[in-house]
Amino acid sequence: MRYSNIGVSWLLMCEEIYMAGPSVTREDEVFVLDALRNGWYGKDAYKYTELFEQEFSKYHGRTYALMTPNCHSAIHLLLKGLGISEGDEVIVPECTWVGTAAPVSYQRGKIVFADIDPANWCLTPASIERRITSKTKAVIVVDLYGNMPDMDGICDVCDKRGIYLIEDAAEALGSKYKNICAGKFGIGSVFSFHRTKTLTTGEGGMLLIDDEKLYRRCRFLRDCGRKTGGSYYMMEISNKYMPSNVLAALGYAQFLRLKELVDKKRWIWNTYKRLLSDITTIRLNPEPEFVYNSAWCTTLVFDKSLGISKEQAMKAFENCGQPSRPFFYPLSSMPAFAAYVDSCNGGERNDPVSYDISGRAINLPSALCITEEQIEQIAGTLRKLLRDK
Repeated sequence: MRYSNIGVSWLLMCEEIYMAGPSVTREDEVFVLDALRNGWYGKDAYKYTELFEQEFSKYHGRTYALMTPNCHSAIHLLLKGLGISEGDEVIVPECTWVGTAAPVSYQRGKIVFADIDPANWCLTPASIERRITSKTKAVIVVDLYGNMPDMDGICDVCDKRGIYLIEDAAEALGSKYKNICAGKFGIGSVFSFHRTKTLTTGEGGMLLIDDEKLYRRCRFLRDCGRKTGGSYYMMEISNKYMPSNVLAALGYAQFLRLKELVDKKRWIWNTYKRLLSDITTIRLNPEPEFVYNSAWCTTLVFDKSLGISKEQAMKAFENCGQPSRPFFYPLSSMPAFAAYVDSCNGGERNDPVSYDISGRAINLPSALCITEEQIEQIAGTLRKLLRDK
């Protein structure tokens, strides 16, 4: 199968290679225009928000959904709804986007870093166990780049130790673990609809929950903590995390095309794999037999024997006028999180797999408008890098 652009994309024709970006079609435009023209008054003011929430939760086998301005706010809303507060410890993976961890600090909780698996780049049951203390209240597991961790083992650890499991599925829309959708695990799960994601609303997020009491609590907190029913009478001080009906219209339209979008992401990943299949010193996103990987972003890890750092690799692509991105830096390596290293990890950076993998891995261009010819160019640059090395 060969792709140039899926759908009838009017937004971007991808004459140059882009690192990330969506597929927006005239079919999407119809829903957005309807929201712009009609979605402001009475029952239509949140028509597409509610429709998107209902269909998204149904697809994932969840009972409730709450759309938010972004995934960052969805995580914060869930932590707040769960009552995470000062001194509570929340375990997060070393390698993830800052939005996974930062909301813990908003609740005055303590961020605790844990190491990742060398094969799937996600948390493991063992790495979680090593970080649990009497103060641990939750663990946030990230389905990194569409990959899925050992969910059975992680669920067992959390159940046994009595801690909340939160699934950050921001990068894994369409992935499955043992035929269960990413986003079905834990007390709650979150997704991102950033412009770089498989399904986009420009900015946006979704929180999925099964527990009715927790759902009602989070719904109340999402709208400034005001009395139910549209009153201006405030019961608590809370955040303003209400979504936009116009953006929800785009999200719902994109959701109707979800299989098409995920298929294109997997085609990108599989095209890279096919073109690079003879190179034994690199690894791309894994897909063990119990996982269906939606491959939001094709990621490449260089073998240690090559001695190639991510900085060297990105420079090689830059010299050829092609984009790339670094694998997530370990959070404990960044100044923003220095205080948590000092307080939780004995002042030491002791998650060796995270530092090792991060140092020799990059993200390859995975925009939904990328063509096979462009992927061939990227593969050619990579081969040149390996020859020159």
